[in-house]
Amino acid sequence: MEERISMTIKDLNKLEVLTSVQKHKLKRAKAAEILGVGQRQLRRMLRRLEAEGPKGVISRKVGARGNRRLDPAKRALIVDFFRDPDHYDFGPTLTQEYLLASGGPKISITAIRNVMIKNELWQPKLMRKLNVHPLRPRRAKIGELIQLDGSEHDWFEGRGPRCTLLVFIDDATSATLHLKFVKSENTFDYLLATREYIEKYGRPETFYPDKHSVFRVSREGALSGDGKTQFSRTLEELEIKLICANSPQAKGRVERRNRDFQNRLIKAMRIAKICDIEAANAFLPPFLDKFNQKFAKTPASPQNAHRPLLSTHNLDRIFCLKHTRQLSKNLTLQYNNTIYQVFADKREYVLRKALVTVFEQKDGTVIIEHKGKALTVQPYHEMQARTEEVSGKELAGKLLEITKSSKIYKPNRNHPWKPGRRGFSNPISYSA
Repeated sequence: MEERISMTIKDLNKLEVLTSVQKHKLKRAKAAEILGVGQRQLRRMLRRLEAEGPKGVISRKVGARGNRRLDPAKRALIVDFFRDPDHYDFGPTLTQEYLLASGGPKISITAIRNVMIKNELWQPKLMRKLNVHPLRPRRAKIGELIQLDGSEHDWFEGRGPRCTLLVFIDDATSATLHLKFVKSENTFDYLLATREYIEKYGRPETFYPDKHSVFRVSREGALSGDGKTQFSRTLEELEIKLICANSPQAKGRVERRNRDFQNRLIKAMRIAKICDIEAANAFLPPFLDKFNQKFAKTPASPQNAHRPLLSTHNLDRIFCLKHTRQLSKNLTLQYNNTIYQVFADKREYVLRKALVTVFEQKDGTVIIEHKGKALTVQPYHEMQARTEEVSGKELAGKLLEITKSSKIYKPNRNHPWKPGRRGFSNPISYSA
């Protein structure tokens, strides 16, 4: 029975050339040139062909163990790494970084990926339809453009409450200059985070956020007010330009960085057993230093566009809620469901119908100024809250409580409605 040999097209061409040399149809020099080998290698190939037949043309490396085959010990190390419940969703790149950080051997990302796919520990992303967006060149100097965004996410993976991460990204270097965990995207938290950024780096030229209501008046056709939010007013006083992006792709650097943090930061906090906002904010500085060392780029210009704060900048009066109110004739004003009484030393009539500025801090402190001078005020009256909504099932009980708490009115002895007067025989009671 004849033995069947599987050969590739390359092997068949090699067999044809060597057979032509054996039959003296082709010179050895020409055959060596065709096969791309030297004269000595050609002689070895001819000897193997004579000794083994057509089987000798096939390379002996076929079916042999590769020289770059991953060591079984390293393969087991990768599998053991994913047995830890904190590492269940790690990718190949992040797995390599953590293995090296823990003192393990250097394993290529490709080898890690192959082991993960073979053991069904990771599935590569499917090809997605990509939208083509025009490229925008980076700014040349650091501080020229700061992309700002808030990423609301389950950062503690159920170990703590959902919160928002405020991210400040420099456009020139892709460096994350400031991070802060807050409860939600609100004006006060954005103001305090921006103040921390400016106190550390100085005033940038431009902030580049999205069209959140914190940054722009989102209600179309708004006629009241000056069209500015508290955040935009703050930047205007600091001479910082504000540009709102028309789409998430326009501020792609900060959007891409949010995805990186949702991948890397979550896993780092999981391993560190962080469960609340305070501990997370304390964890951010060392994490951010290592992160920027890996992902930050060198700017095109060595100049820094950040400007220092001026002596005229009162940050307590800038980073707060600022409103304008008009005093009444009796020197009162209403703000935040509270009526404030203004006390003047003399010439009270000067302040009648005067415009004053109300400053509110995050802790609820209210300061009222007139032409830059603080006024002495006193909360006069707390306005009543809205009427409590009561369901039909609770209405009878509420009425009974009101009836029990009401006082019975008893008239005087000489009251005309007393018994015996004007024909009334029974006493009449009134509830106050």
